[in-house]
Amino acid sequence: MNSALHNLAGPGKSLSIEPPDTRESDGLLRSGKARLLDARRTDLSLESRFDLAYYAAHALWLAALRRQGFRPAHRYLVFQLLPHTLGLGPEVWRVLDKCHQQRNIAEYEGHLEVTERLVLDLITACDAVRSALE
Repeated sequence: MNSALHNLAGPGKSLSIEPPDTRESDGLLRSGKARLLDARRTDLSLESRFDLAYYAAHALWLAALRRQGFRPAHRYLVFQLLPHTLGLGPEVWRVLDKCHQQRNIAEYEGHLEVTERLVLDLITACDAVRSALE
């Protein structure tokens, strides 16, 4: 039992408890892996690679959370719970959190400023999440 996640679960809280669904988790894992593979394609624009890697990270993280029987109420929790779902440290979730902030700026303000370094760091972070899941 993961007490940190249970402390965030319940009515009006950030997580809800929901029985794990293997089919859902497997689908999220497949989606994350496919997007991660495409994010490595250097023939795509940097912005497209960022989007693919970001959504790969989100799918992989959600698969980890669903495997433990939780569903998030808000997207902003996405990467901050990685230490509790997969035991990953700040070197991974801080990159993912930074990318989540970049994604929000792009979504809500129409301004996406990503670098090759950020995309590569995001892909590396995704690889850590994928490895921890497998």
